Parts: sequence; structure tokens; C-alpha cells
Amino acid sequence: MGKLDGKVAVITAATSGMALATAKLFVEEGAYVFITGRRQDKLDEAVKAIGRNVTGVQGDAANLADLDRLYEVVKKEKGKIDILFASAGQGEFGKIGEITEKHFDDIFNLNVRGTLFTVQKALPLFTDGGSIIMNGSIAGIKGFQSFGVYAASKAAVRSFARTWLNDLKDRKIRVNVISPGPIDTPILDPLGPDAKAQFTSMIPRGEIGRPEEIATVALFLASSDSSFVNGVELYVDGGMSQI
Repeated sequence: MGKLDGKVAVITAATSGMALATAKLFVEEGAYVFITGRRQDKLDEAVKAIGRNVTGVQGDAANLADLDRLYEVVKKEKGKIDILFASAGQGEFGKIGEITEKHFDDIFNLNVRGTLFTVQKALPLFTDGGSIIMNGSIAGIKGFQSFGVYAASKAAVRSFARTWLNDLKDRKIRVNVISPGPIDTPILDPLGPDAKAQFTSMIPRGEIGRPEEIATVALFLASSDSSFVNGVELYVDGGMSQI
């Protein structure tokens, strides 16, 4: 018997990395999973990698029409959502004094606006007592140079959790945030090897995290194991944010 038997989960941006690892684990634990991705080819690859109990819906979490289409598919196929992992996000460096409108808009449109509407548009399908998980970052509490807009976007996500658990308390829907440290996923590749090495040097165990280490935490927050956990920001970073 799996920890998520009979549950329906939606995971955005699950074509690679942490979200894909989470989708695989959720299916192994008995859930049916809907995943999204911007690129149809990558989405098809992810669906094949997951193998069963999965539907892929192409779309961009920053596009409200795409979100509407996602939830129409969920409504038609399963009629409910028990778990939502709003994991879509992006980040790039931008030093104050050099930040452009596009830099700001691209990051906030996906990380903040996209997260808000991913959650809000899911609510009509959400079962009472369900679990909402949002993707934060330790950047939200750190002062990494030239990472200010991204950090601010993740601080906003963390703030959402505090408010929304109150807004949704009558429905007993829990809202929590996973804030990863550096994880060995393709999102780190554009930052270059120097940045990756610098991040690694800041982690007490001396190596960056693995996607599966995020997935197991997401499973904890999605399942009844965390029934009394609500509104937390759970750092999954090998201690990097604490020293």
C-alpha cells in the first residue's frame, strides 16, 4: 500500500529535475499524476519516463489560458485534485543598477504570478484536507550577489503560504513551501561551472543535492505523514542556509 493510494496530484514544470523525480515517486506511492511542461517533446519524454498513471498537459504556468486548459483536463479525467506541487520557476542573475524590465517581468510573471494562479485556479477541484506544496528557494532568505529579483520572488512565495493557510483553513487544506538549496538539475547549467562549484563549497556535506532528495520531502508534505505540518518553509539544502 502506497502513501498516496487513490490520490490525484498536479505537478507543474515536471519535465526534468526535482519535479520529474517527484512525479515518479508519487506514482510509485499510488498517485495518479498530471504533469505540465512548456515543450511537448520534453513532456512526452517525461510521461514515458514515468511510465504509468500519468497525463502530460503542455503549457506554461505563467499563461493563464494554459492553466485553465490544464484544469479542464484534470476535471474531465479525474474530477478532483488532492495534491498540488506548484514547482514552475526560473531565475537568472541581475545586479542592481543593471536590472531590466524584462528580467523582472520574466521572473515575477512565472515565479509569483504563475504560482498564485496555479494555486487559485486549482481550488474549485481541490478536495478538503488536501495538500498544496510550493517551490521556494533558500535564496529567499540569503543575500546572494546579483540574485535579488529571484530572491524577492521566492520570498513572495513563502509569504503566500502564510496567508493562504489562513484563507483555506475552513477546508483544512495545508499549504507548505519546499526551499531547496543547490540541486543537481539542468536549471544550474546556465549559471556555469564556477557558480556550481561555489555553491558546492557552501554546503556542509560538500556536495549539492539530488532531485530524489527533494522528491522524498515532497512526498512527506503530500501525505498524511505531515498532517500537522502547515505553513512551513522546509529547507532542503544540506544545512547551507543555516550557517
